Amino acid sequence: MTVIEQDLKQDLKRGVERAPASARPRSCVGRRPHPRPTGQDRYTISEVAAHTGLTAHTLRWYERIGLMPHVDRTHTGQRRFTNRDLDWLDLVGKLRLTGMPVADMVRYAELVRAGEHTFAEREELLTAHRANVRERIAELESTLDVLDFKINIYADARRLPDKA
Repeated sequence: MTVIEQDLKQDLKRGVERAPASARPRSCVGRRPHPRPTGQDRYTISEVAAHTGLTAHTLRWYERIGLMPHVDRTHTGQRRFTNRDLDWLDLVGKLRLTGMPVADMVRYAELVRAGEHTFAEREELLTAHRANVRERIAELESTLDVLDFKINIYADARRLPDKA
């Protein structure tokens, strides 16, 4: 089991199992099942690409820059991904959606690989990013209010009788 796999397992034990259902991430509660059961989860890069929507090029790049943990290989050198790798890619996808810079994602992956003594630094990195995400959400909500206002003006104008 890789350090990242251990980290995911520890996260589940420490946080999700003890957290009330309302505090659990929605993706942990109703997550899409893995294509294969653990133990039979040896996916090719093309299968992972199809499952995640990422390209094979992106998956190789993630591995090259240190964003992916070590990926097992067959005797011929072909990558073989596991369900844990799919879980990690799901997390990376969530971080990408929030706009986390790749450098911060790589730093997080390095901290995970370094072990439990980095919990405080990981928490700090994620807490700072969460503050940025909340700030962006507030900006988007403000922008949405402007759009709603403008849409209502046009909708009201359409309802008025024509004065010509």
